Amino acid sequence: MSLIPESHKDLLEDKSKALGFIATTMADGSPQVSPVWFNWDGEFVYINSTQGRVKEKNMRARPQVAMTIMKLDSPYRYLLLRGKIIDVSTEDAEAHIHALSQKHTGTDWNIPEGQVRMKFKFKVEKVFKSG
Repeated sequence: MSLIPESHKDLLEDKSKALGFIATTMADGSPQVSPVWFNWDGEFVYINSTQGRVKEKNMRARPQVAMTIMKLDSPYRYLLLRGKIIDVSTEDAEAHIHALSQKHTGTDWNIPEGQVRMKFKFKVEKVFKSG
């Protein structure tokens, strides 16, 4: 059963092209926020990052995260999701970033040679809504 309220599920659908802002925790306890593309399968939220990035390191070391999701043309209608990263994988990560890029830009993502993409599975445990 999804925790996402019916009134705001549209923000998670691919056609919305909403943007996410994921908050992770640095080793010193300070917050770090990054804009991210995402997709939702009706239960889990998936995001993508490059191996070695700050958010990737933070999510591996401290999997508790929060994420705000909104459309830029309607910033006061949003979802705030809290939960944890329950899986990290390179499997299908390149296909995932291409799909996210197609959704937002209409083109595949340019993956530099040698870059390793990571796909993160976010289990939502608490949801707040606005608007």
